Amino acid sequence: MHEMGITKNIVSIVAEHAKTQKVKRVQLEIGKLSAVMPDALQFCFDVVAKGTVLEGATLEIIEVVGRAKCRACGAEVELHQIVTACTCGSRDLERLSGEELNIKEMELEAA
Repeated sequence: MHEMGITKNIVSIVAEHAKTQKVKRVQLEIGKLSAVMPDALQFCFDVVAKGTVLEGATLEIIEVVGRAKCRACGAEVELHQIVTACTCGSRDLERLSGEELNIKEMELEAA
């Protein structure tokens, strides 16, 4: 499960930015094509955050839909899997979104 390693990195990055302030909430953007399972990340978060400034923080996950632009006809299409075709039949697609894994924001407790 690579989500454990990803979660450790997220907690480390947020803790570094929070310094000694207690973190209340962390919001992530995860693309549906990123090969990261939000449920697994959520499960790992409490375990990894234990004993850090993130202990007890809420993890919010925003799932980003995959989108691409067809290089053949210019249409924008929604991607539900990495390999797909445009309605025109072309598979020559430029991915626009869906592979994100971003720490969007964090909320700290008032000092």
